[in-house]
Amino acid sequence: MRVIGITGYKKSGKTTLTLKLSDELTKKGYKVAVIKHINQDLDLDNSDTSKYKEVLTKVAAITPKESIFFLKNKKNLEEIIKYFDVDIILIEGFKREKTFPKIVCLREESEKAELFDGLQLCTAGFVSKELNSKLCDFNIVNDEDIKKIAEIVISKSFRLPNLNCGECGYQDCYGLAQEIVKGNKTLDDCPSLEPSTLVKVDGKVVPMNSFIARIVKNTITGLLSPLKAFTKGDIEIKIKQK
Repeated sequence: MRVIGITGYKKSGKTTLTLKLSDELTKKGYKVAVIKHINQDLDLDNSDTSKYKEVLTKVAAITPKESIFFLKNKKNLEEIIKYFDVDIILIEGFKREKTFPKIVCLREESEKAELFDGLQLCTAGFVSKELNSKLCDFNIVNDEDIKKIAEIVISKSFRLPNLNCGECGYQDCYGLAQEIVKGNKTLDDCPSLEPSTLVKVDGKVVPMNSFIARIVKNTITGLLSPLKAFTKGDIEIKIKQK
């Protein structure tokens, strides 16, 4: 799954760019999802659904046209991403996240110092006569530029597991992410993305740092090795939870 952030301040074009990119990537045959950061509560106008939300932690609303699923209590981005089975996720906002690359939407030059964190792949904005055309790499309202940005998303978007295990040689995932954006490293340099021990729950991979992965591996092989039928090779275990 590829992930890219679209960051910037209010009225910088984040939503416009996200919508245009979603459309362009969908036309190219990719399954796309969007996660948007909102600074206020969702208002359902005192509907029955909002009444359920007052007493329940999980509420779903199904209509003839769409379905909505509400999760009470704050969830971090990693937890939410697990709900999506898509090719590409566009994340609007969340400018403090450090595990995926970003497109930065700019309104003025001074914002570069505030928004650039070493993960920016390119910049975009509403380029006009009033705005210096050299400020941004791409014009949000130019269809050809949207196609170029889409190609960047396809070829350069990624997501690290946010384990900060240090096995890659960097103190945290942010350090490796910066080097991937620079072109000095690749996802192959993250041991946790392709671990020798893989655990799935309900079909979803459970991220583990190398220390935990070794414990799981050694525990399972230690329990199975005394069995007469045990031989060296890949091990698959399936546990049904009641």
